[in-house]
This record gives sequence, C-alpha cells and structure tokens, in this order.
Amino acid sequence: MLYVIGLGLGDEKDITLRGLEAVKKCDKLYIEAYTSLLSFGLSSDGLSTLEKLYGKPVTLADREMVEEKADDILMEACGSDVAFLVVGDPFGATTHSDLVVRAKKLGVDVKVVHNASVMNAVGVCGLQLYRYGETVSIPFFTETWRPDSFYEKIQKNRTLGLHTLCLLDIHVKEPTLESLCRGKKQYEPPKYMTINTAIEQLLENEQRRGEFAYSEDTTCVGFARLGSEDQTIVAGSMRQLQMVDFGTPLHCLVIVGKTHPVEEEMLEFYRLGENSNQTT
Repeated sequence: MLYVIGLGLGDEKDITLRGLEAVKKCDKLYIEAYTSLLSFGLSSDGLSTLEKLYGKPVTLADREMVEEKADDILMEACGSDVAFLVVGDPFGATTHSDLVVRAKKLGVDVKVVHNASVMNAVGVCGLQLYRYGETVSIPFFTETWRPDSFYEKIQKNRTLGLHTLCLLDIHVKEPTLESLCRGKKQYEPPKYMTINTAIEQLLENEQRRGEFAYSEDTTCVGFARLGSEDQTIVAGSMRQLQMVDFGTPLHCLVIVGKTHPVEEEMLEFYRLGENSNQTT
C-alpha cells in the first residue's frame, strides 16, 4: 500500500489522527521536500522532530528523487506499506497526482489522507473561498526570463470580480547553470519568494503590459507562515504591502476582487494601521 498523507501547514502536530495511524504502521516513510515546508523546515533538526513523533526514520525526498526515482518508491510499496508525506494536502501540487497515477498503473493500492492546505487556509482573512478564481504561480524573474502567463489569469479573475490566490516561487536544491554545463550538479542555496518581490514583479508586468489588470492601489492580502502559531496576515494596497516586513517564509498573496460587505468587515481586522502584522 502507498499512503499519501497530508501533514497540514504548521508543525509536526498538524498531522491528523488518521494520518498518524497510517504513518505508525508503514515500513518506510518519505517526505516531499520541494513544493512547501513545515514551520521548522526540513533540516536535520526538522527531520529528527518528525522521527521522534513517528518513532521511525524519515527519508527526505527531493525533486530529483520523486521525478527520477519514483518507481523505486512504488516498487517498495508493492511489497510493504510506504508513506509519502506531503506538507499541506496531498493534491496541492500536480507532482503528487502524477505519483498516484503511476502507482495505480503499477497496480499499487493507494490511500490518501487529506489535511489543510493553503488553498483553503486563506479563508482565514474573510474572503469567501467560493469567490476565488484560478490560482496562479509567480516564478522568480531572471535577467533573461521574465514570464507573464499569470497576467491574463489575474486579469480574467478581476474582470469576473473574483479573488486570485498567488502562490510564490520556491527554489530548493536547484542546480546551478554552471554545474549543469560541467555535467556535475552543484546546487543553489534555498530561495523563497517574498510578498515584496512578488508585488514588485506583478507591478513590473503591469507596467509592461499596460492593460490595467491591477495597479499599485489594488487591495491585496499578504500571508506569511499560514497555519503556524506566528502566522501574519496583512491587508492593504500593493504599494502598502511592499513596505511590510512579513518575516520568514513561506509567503503567499491574494489579489482581492469584488468584495461582499461581510468580506469587507473581516478584512478590516487585517488592514494596515493598528492591526498591521496581526497574528491569529
């Protein structure tokens, strides 16, 4: 059996009882380590925290392992119980859907244990989840690569009066271009996009496109460490949020569409001013 288990958004205690029961009976545990992270990260100290709770070793599964050696994990699951642990909910990233598809094609039984994810936890700010449009990802710009495919999606959402959740880029164990050219991989240090960088890139795209999908006066909500004890939620214009220090990762951003009076009432608790950097 392959168990795909959501860990939630905060720390090791956010796993569900059903998820913990599944972990306890598995022979091998892998934790996915490149689409998100828990509040304590996934360093050796973070892994030992999980291992102490689970009572068994946990193997860190980076992008290379999952994308290039997934069949090895699945073959283990043919003869024993294997857990693949995912921060948030198992289907918050398309990679995990691919793993399930490959497992089923190999005849491996799969059980999924769901948990909270950023996709529903953003509801804490009061913007109603059914009033969100398509979610977009904001990648890091480089000197030679400045994509803007997300622009049309934001524009469409705002035309329909819908809110847009922007997931911000994470670079974990990314090989350097120089090392790829040499044929021996060396990796860049981890990098996590901040809300400030995301807004800077969004405004650069608007300036280049000039189609008025949004502006520096557009209301947004910034989230940092969502689901953790020290989560930070701040609402304000893009210009205002650029000046806020949201602290350590992970960050995400919501571009606000047309609001209902009840949504406005909730947003007031998080607007810049005396409630700025409010933690809930």
